[in-house]
Amino acid sequence: MHNSPLVTVICLCYNHAEFVVEALESVLNQTHSRVELIIGDDYSTDNSVEVIENWLKDHPEIPFIANKENLGNTKTFNQCFKLAKGDYIIDLAADDLLKPDCIENQLKGYAETTYEKVGLIYGNAELITEKGAFINDYFPTDANRKRIKSQPTGDIYIGLLNGNNNLCSISALIKREVFEKLNGFDESLAYEDYDFWIRAARIYNFDYVDEILVQKRVLDNSMYTLLIQKNSKKARQFNYSTYIILQKAFALNRHQAEFKAMLKRIHFEMTVAYKTRDFKLVLKYILFELKVRTRM
Repeated sequence: MHNSPLVTVICLCYNHAEFVVEALESVLNQTHSRVELIIGDDYSTDNSVEVIENWLKDHPEIPFIANKENLGNTKTFNQCFKLAKGDYIIDLAADDLLKPDCIENQLKGYAETTYEKVGLIYGNAELITEKGAFINDYFPTDANRKRIKSQPTGDIYIGLLNGNNNLCSISALIKREVFEKLNGFDESLAYEDYDFWIRAARIYNFDYVDEILVQKRVLDNSMYTLLIQKNSKKARQFNYSTYIILQKAFALNRHQAEFKAMLKRIHFEMTVAYKTRDFKLVLKYILFELKVRTRM
């Protein structure tokens, strides 16, 4: 690894006018010196673009893509990635913050890992309120802010399928080659991370750095809140994307144990679909389960 690799942080904004400047400043305040920042706004309906443009008056060298229509995270990220020059990539939401030593610790993880072909290093996160007050750590920690339970590392493909391996995706530093090999995020999906982790884990090992790397805001319109809303169009889009992701994973599976792991996730998603009153999706999962059982 180069002694001082270039790290690209792609910061995506959608109606985060209240938080975006703090997020951008957290990127510039990294202890690692070689950081490239690229900003994308997905047609915010608040004054996010105005806030970003005012901030950019002091940073005119930083690229900014302002969509003229709402394209979604996956397409916006892929557009920004085309401009990226870094050896490593961070996907940062404009309401979250990087701790000052975030990138330094992530790169240290790459330097010290015992695994071969590591494509992704991630760590822990501190959950905060909209006003920045501490809530708790994403992975429970002890008095020294270290993970109480060990985190699965290496080949975590099966754990991603069955839900046992819970990644803190917001704290990830990903090798550029992973995005290139996987052709970026799947733009047909309503969200990006679960699909990307599964496809990456089929090829690469993952490793964990036991440090608090980022601060994650918990907002009223968070993804989890949306996913459990009944008769919500957005919830249906997200949940149907998960169904598509599992269909794609079916084609990646190689062993009986992987199909068995997939069944656990299917049962969980079937319950989510039922609770949100998406009975067409429930039926799809029932048929999908029958298909998976033929491979066991």
